[in-house]
Amino acid sequence: MLDIRDIRERPQEVLARLRRRDPGTDLARVLSLDEERRGLIRQVEALRRERKAGSEEVARLQREGHREEAQARISVLKTLSDRLKSLEERLSQVETELEEELLRLPNIPHDSVPTGTKEEKVLLRSWGEPRKFDFPPRHHVELAKRLGLLDFERAAKIAGARFPMYTGLGARIELALIHWMFELHVREHGYTPVLPPILANPTSFLVCGQLPKFADDLYFCPEDELYLNPTAESLLANLHRDEILTEEALPLRYVAYTPCFRREAGSYGEEQRGLIRVHQFNKVELFHFTTPDRSYQDLEELVGHAERVLQALGLHYRVMLLPSGDLAQQSAKTIDLEVWLPGQGRYYEVSSCSNCEAYQARRGNIRFRPAEGGKPEFVHTLNGSGVATSRLFAAILERNQRPDGSVALPPLLAELVGVEVLT
Repeated sequence: MLDIRDIRERPQEVLARLRRRDPGTDLARVLSLDEERRGLIRQVEALRRERKAGSEEVARLQREGHREEAQARISVLKTLSDRLKSLEERLSQVETELEEELLRLPNIPHDSVPTGTKEEKVLLRSWGEPRKFDFPPRHHVELAKRLGLLDFERAAKIAGARFPMYTGLGARIELALIHWMFELHVREHGYTPVLPPILANPTSFLVCGQLPKFADDLYFCPEDELYLNPTAESLLANLHRDEILTEEALPLRYVAYTPCFRREAGSYGEEQRGLIRVHQFNKVELFHFTTPDRSYQDLEELVGHAERVLQALGLHYRVMLLPSGDLAQQSAKTIDLEVWLPGQGRYYEVSSCSNCEAYQARRGNIRFRPAEGGKPEFVHTLNGSGVATSRLFAAILERNQRPDGSVALPPLLAELVGVEVLT
């Protein structure tokens, strides 16, 4: 959530920066509601003071035996109280409407984020080279079926289309990847491990930024008022909700494993095939709580931690800076890692690393007390995939395939599962 004081004090600047994301953004209603709210607060406070003084005056008159005067004053206070009640009801309504408007506003893009649409992302660097094949590379669906690693048909029988089911060595590889990535971030990068609930209440999703705007993308259990986790960011963002941390304790870095569930409405074509865009997938998520002065340094470190996974598996990837028009609601800056899938001849995002600055912390009232003293400040939160396994699994199969349809596993993965070649 944005700070209403910033909007009030610098409306044109905030509007110009938000319009880098969406040229149609308008702050007129926010500013109008804020002005009405402040006017109502002044009126309510004045009437409360008047009511208090009047009540004290009635008590004095009654003590002194001036009953008629006291009764007349009580009649005046009754009218005043009715007026006060009406203003308080309107104030409550305006505050609710203002909060709803603020919750709909996205984060302000960082100055380093280029203005543009999804197609205008910027290449920062790449690692490795696409493998050159002397045969037509197969799609991972064909490879997985041939090798008995995935069974989409039986998964569809159980749950419906676009739910994967890993079988045989496929299941072992999937679990090995999850465990290895989890341990990598704990042991090498110093993250605190967490296995959170995979269901969360509406407040948790409001804090992370999924609600209210993206309710239709979530799986919801209405009887219990709980949402299925679309990404562990939604859960980890709430670890320190309504807490005041010490600056000395920061940064706090957490790694979590969860299955993730997404409706993925609106995706189409090749992206619906195989593991590219599914309703359920596994992910190792990285999350930071840090101070504003070091959050962009932390973003670079976070990206590096995700890159370590792809490098260890020998996968060619590129690092892309997302433009303003492609940022998630809560993000001020996002850097994506995109891995090359030769079976499709294109890159797919496997990790998205974002600095949300104080956007989530303001929603969740997550603050820290500066070491030198002073008023508590909002922390900055960062998140990144470290990484999601579905596209990673697809990339491993497609990059390491051989002419006969077998797959030579990367040495690290071969050691984890005790098999060098999938045949």
